[in-house]
Amino acid sequence: VQLQASGGGLVQAGGSLRLSCAASGSRFSINTMGWYRQAPGKQRELVASITLGGSTNYTESVKGRFTISRDNAKNTVYLQMNSLKPEDTAVYYCTMKVLSGFTLGDYWGQGTLVTVSS
Repeated sequence: VQLQASGGGLVQAGGSLRLSCAASGSRFSINTMGWYRQAPGKQRELVASITLGGSTNYTESVKGRFTISRDNAKNTVYLQMNSLKPEDTAVYYCTMKVLSGFTLGDYWGQGTLVTVSS
């Protein structure tokens, strides 16, 4: 199973970006999907997650600004980011908990850079 993330870029404060992450492979099913981010000099942190049933969870700093969603038919997770702030600048990583055969594992995308200018 491979995850491919896209959608990062440079945006001014107050702007919006939409990240996408698609999983590819064969004979697998996806449980929880999520997005993490890592800013320079900081630890990686969970930004948002969404369960198979659609329940969502957000870190406090992005509540009301970011929205996570998923398209199960496309094995894709999205992160709509609005009202971006310079402190949102980070490399964003998608992750999925995947069941492949009898193995449940965590898979990660390659990371996509989001830069918010003030």
